[in-house]
Amino acid sequence: MKTSEPEIVVATDSLVKRFGERTALDGLTCAVPRGRVVGLVGRNGSGKTTLLRCLQGLYLPTSGAARLFGTESARLAEHELARVGVVHQENRMLPWMSGRAHLDFVRTFFDRWDEARERRLVDALDLDLGTRIGALSPGNLQKLAIVTAVCHRPDVLLLDEPAASLDPTSREALLENLLGILREDEPAILISSHLLRDVERTVDWILCLDRGLIVVDDALDVLQERYAEWRVTSQNGALPARFAEPWVLAAAVEGRQAVLTVEAPEDHRALFEERYHATVESRPLGLERMFPLWMSGRTP
Repeated sequence: MKTSEPEIVVATDSLVKRFGERTALDGLTCAVPRGRVVGLVGRNGSGKTTLLRCLQGLYLPTSGAARLFGTESARLAEHELARVGVVHQENRMLPWMSGRAHLDFVRTFFDRWDEARERRLVDALDLDLGTRIGALSPGNLQKLAIVTAVCHRPDVLLLDEPAASLDPTSREALLENLLGILREDEPAILISSHLLRDVERTVDWILCLDRGLIVVDDALDVLQERYAEWRVTSQNGALPARFAEPWVLAAAVEGRQAVLTVEAPEDHRALFEERYHATVESRPLGLERMFPLWMSGRTP
């Protein structure tokens, strides 16, 4: 029996966004199905926040299209907007409300508000709902924004630096609960973050932007197979100070030992060991090590 393909809930088609003479997004085309968790990474100014705002309908494309659920984002109907959860970098809420009053107000707009999820998240994030929003610390304001974004069980969750203001304990709780939400509802989740170790623990797909262009759009496990760190020990004298092989991206050599960063490791390992009479211990690269390679032009 043939299984149906997952619903594409987030998509862009040749998306361009300009601000005056500056091009923030330069022809982006991508598609995200339900159940996928995408790490949106890139340097400051690469276009991550602009992309998320185009998907929300807050920015209109200069050309091309941004769509949620097959509808252009600027034309989303009320019932489609109710399927979206958003955490902004800067969250604006009514400062005179308490956290409790804020959640009680927001829940009136959503038929699917999950009280059990709300209680679980408030407890996990150690959030005091009795404090006025205007008196909350940046971290607690971020926690309140996260609870607000996920308790109506959205089918698309757009998170712009959701953990930037959180302490390590709260970041851990957020990651655990995002994975729980994924198991319960299978939403599409886009997480923009500079905390690459946290991203790596949560996502299954990487979308990397640079100067408004997509430079990587691939599964994380595929990328992890694409690169490796080799710890090399020569069995026959000193290793060369430099390696001419183009797939050796970086090398630190000390006598008979070296640490190499390599591309397509399994394609080259056997020949390398034979050529240099060496043994190789191979380890996958983490996202923090892959990201600088992409920024230097070493993209898959």
